[in-house]
Amino acid sequence: MRDAVHKINSLLLSPEHPCNYLPGRTARMIFLDPGAAPQNHVYSQLAKQGFRRSGSTLYRPGCEHCRACIPVRIPVDDFTPVRSQRRTWQRNQDVNVQLRPAGFADEHFALYQRYVNWRHPGGSLDKPSTADYAAFLTGHQATFFAELRLRGQLVGVAVVDALENALSAVYTFYSPELPQRSFGTFAILWEISEARRRHLRWLYLGYWIAESQKMAYKSRFRPFEQLTANGWEAAI
Repeated sequence: MRDAVHKINSLLLSPEHPCNYLPGRTARMIFLDPGAAPQNHVYSQLAKQGFRRSGSTLYRPGCEHCRACIPVRIPVDDFTPVRSQRRTWQRNQDVNVQLRPAGFADEHFALYQRYVNWRHPGGSLDKPSTADYAAFLTGHQATFFAELRLRGQLVGVAVVDALENALSAVYTFYSPELPQRSFGTFAILWEISEARRRHLRWLYLGYWIAESQKMAYKSRFRPFEQLTANGWEAAI
């Protein structure tokens, strides 16, 4: 059948579906068989090959005629913040970051609902259920949550995977009522700092698409590396 999922060893190839980032295009995903239940070593190796995690699924783009989705990562010891990032870091020094194991919390879910209804109105994440939320953000033993709290109030949550030699920024959601705080930028700066503290080499930021305005923020964290046909290379 044309729309059947095809098995390639322990990898699967999804049917074509509308691209979430580039209107008018279709996309396909290569993903690890969910029954494979990879350990952290396998996950870490797959991340080096451009795989990402959503829920319990490890995936990467498998589009036949498009290479717009470019995996990117930051070599954390080489990172130097620009002036606007330094200002964001200083502006949020009153934010307390607390680490906790991944898991459902009503407080987190309420913030997530506000965030996706503001950030993705009418999109696939709009009006999420508790099951949608849990399936999207949890699902691996390497995951932890970094809570951002301002005067005790939850204002953001960074969902992070701790790999063998890197952190992977899975998703961040935050209070839409405080745009001047730039919590999304602050969360990445904190993740870079945390990776350094743990003596890790990289922070994976997922996929960067030059044509997508929503992805533009990733290229502002420099230097960064991108995965090419020749392996990981420094971006110019």
